[in-house]
Amino acid sequence: MNDTFGITPIARIHSDFPDKFGIPRQSGLVQELQARIVFEPPYRNADALRGLEDYSHLWLIWQFSRAVRSTWSPTVRPPRLGGNTRMGVFATRSPYRPNPLGLSCVRLESIEYTDNGPVLIVSGADLLDGTPIYDIKPYLPHIDAHPDARGGFAAEHAGYGLAVCCPEELLHRLPEDKRGALLGVLRQDPRPSYQSDPERIYGMRFAGFEVKFTVDGGQLTVRDICPEQ
Repeated sequence: MNDTFGITPIARIHSDFPDKFGIPRQSGLVQELQARIVFEPPYRNADALRGLEDYSHLWLIWQFSRAVRSTWSPTVRPPRLGGNTRMGVFATRSPYRPNPLGLSCVRLESIEYTDNGPVLIVSGADLLDGTPIYDIKPYLPHIDAHPDARGGFAAEHAGYGLAVCCPEELLHRLPEDKRGALLGVLRQDPRPSYQSDPERIYGMRFAGFEVKFTVDGGQLTVRDICPEQ
């Protein structure tokens, strides 16, 4: 019996992240982030979405498209543990897996019907711009939510966040609907956990802008925001 089969993207997501750096480490951490899910031509059929508007949240199954490797390792180094402690790959959500598939829960904000088929507007996504999506399933709160579930080592860092200082004149360079999302992303601390140089200036591309910032202890300070060249 052959259990190997191929899967084809049904859609691609369009987000404000052209690079991996800055993307929240999990979905739902920054609800202000909005993205568009555009279906591939064979799947632009409104009938396939019949009833979807009755759900508030969706599961997305997608590919870590920039983490595809021909080999795999049984252990990985989770960023929130400083990049030095190894954990089993199946005890983490690392992109470096035998099958580089991701699972994200997002809020369905609306469905737009366009000349190119239906488009899903979602919030809270943690996906790179252009990421292929292989399946979409409704989130069922009476089944998928488990309040008594244990969160392992990830739960120890659940409340982590930085204080963000961004001068108003810099923040106002962004479109108004992108400002809250940027601040939310920066609060999550985009840096690798093993980097702690307060003099280092980090650069992050977001929504067509280059954002530069420094971090000193628990304080992140935005140094510049300018349009991408």
